[in-house]
Amino acid sequence: LVMVMFSGYENFVSQLDISEGKEKLSWLGKVDSGTLKNKVAASIVAISSIHLLKVFVNTENIDTSYLKWYVIIHLTFVASAFAMGYLDKITRNTH
Repeated sequence: LVMVMFSGYENFVSQLDISEGKEKLSWLGKVDSGTLKNKVAASIVAISSIHLLKVFVNTENIDTSYLKWYVIIHLTFVASAFAMGYLDKITRNTH
């Protein structure tokens, strides 16, 4: 959340002016929209993985058809995160 706030402020409002002598976050000024999208996609996959693990631990109380859909949805998140990363890599190499 803090990273999104700082990068949004830096990208859309104004550059953050931090003196050389002051401590600054290492990622500040290096986050662009592509990097931010990849970080959000990775977070979604991580949250989905944790939820899927919770479902697998409680598998005796869940119908198998629901289990199949949980796995399909998780794999969709994983595939879309990989696709976004690949497309970001392609666009970075062409510029």
